Amino acid sequence: MSTDSYASARETTEGRVFTVTGGDWRETLGGEDPIHDERIVVNLGPQHPSTHGVLRLVLELEGETVVDARAVIGYLHTGIEKNLEFRNWVQGSTFVTRMDYLAPIFNETAYALAVEKLLGIEDQITPRANTIRVLMMELNRISSHLVWLATTGMELGAISMMLYGFREREYILDIFELASGLRMNMAYVRPGGVAQDLPAEAIKKIHEFLAYLPKKLKEYEDLLTGQIIWQERTKGVAVLDVPGCLSLGVTGPVLRSAGLPWDLRKTMPYCGYETYEFDVPTATTADVWGRYQVRLAEIRESLKIVQQAMDRLEPGPVMVQDRKIAWPAQLAIGMDGMGNSLEHVAKIMGQSMESLIHHFKLVTEGFRVPPGQVYVQIESPRGELGVHAVSDGGTRPYRVHYREPSFVNLQAIPAMAEGALLADVIAGGASLDPVMGGCDR
Repeated sequence: MSTDSYASARETTEGRVFTVTGGDWRETLGGEDPIHDERIVVNLGPQHPSTHGVLRLVLELEGETVVDARAVIGYLHTGIEKNLEFRNWVQGSTFVTRMDYLAPIFNETAYALAVEKLLGIEDQITPRANTIRVLMMELNRISSHLVWLATTGMELGAISMMLYGFREREYILDIFELASGLRMNMAYVRPGGVAQDLPAEAIKKIHEFLAYLPKKLKEYEDLLTGQIIWQERTKGVAVLDVPGCLSLGVTGPVLRSAGLPWDLRKTMPYCGYETYEFDVPTATTADVWGRYQVRLAEIRESLKIVQQAMDRLEPGPVMVQDRKIAWPAQLAIGMDGMGNSLEHVAKIMGQSMESLIHHFKLVTEGFRVPPGQVYVQIESPRGELGVHAVSDGGTRPYRVHYREPSFVNLQAIPAMAEGALLADVIAGGASLDPVMGGCDR
């Protein structure tokens, strides 16, 4: 390039910039606005740190502003509902517990209530069984909300919250292990009651937990509530008001954060919830901040319910008296914790052929459920969890379909994300608390 050409490229007259060819650069661009007119498509997820689970979001961006958002699901598909059609009614408990794996007790309870309604034995569930169900559900609600606090804190930069949330959740999983032998996916709630009674060790651990957690909740608030960055990332972000929630079918803490106190434990009680004293926390901001406040308040309300359940935990059976339905909860277990006890084997093998035939039929077929269909709904940590169960009179479900709140609530992502910044998509999606195991069941 000659010196003259270089000089012409640098020459400016009245604010006009000339290229080496002498053309006007602004005129060359002519009306194009690369900042506002150029759109890019970004695939957000599917991985945990960005989308709160195995969820893919296809986002169309103008700069950092989202102009179009689409949720893509199916990466964790398990076919649980279809598998239920090939297992007996009792075995179904071990499948449904794996849907929303952060709230397995709720999956099991909703399924058990549906089967009991088909059997017509709702009034035969013992008081102790109902109390244990409420106790375990509220402990599970707390553990689920703790995971939400931990993972949302991590996704928004409050890394310490990840440690604290999972630390306290371990306490609850220890209680589940003492009660059922498993920490997750316990299949503890069965049609007719619960699999086994609470041992003394679990009751002692629950009392310790009731004294332990309130102090930790205060630490969470000290860490997050007054933190200016946390407030900036949550206040006024991902707003979804009551009409928006109702039009999309959104329930749970997201709906209550908009100001509507809709909680099935109050509005359509089950398992004796109408006999417990507790409040339904709400907020009015309809944003991520409000959902954070509602979930913290719900943990405290669940602690109140757990304390009431412990106070009324009177001795008694935990299964219905009908031994066909109660099996295998009343089955004697061997010393290894797996096989049948010697006394049970001696009874079915040595007393009568009828006992052996009855035992074999229960093992292979289970009990029969009268034909019909029911819909039962309960309040899970994410909202309305419903079960539509259909029986053709056989020993296996004809059809079981879940109304899963994670699946329904994900519809709200475009409404919350479009027009907002890319960074706010993370906060808004996390505030829905989706669990893809339930969504992709």
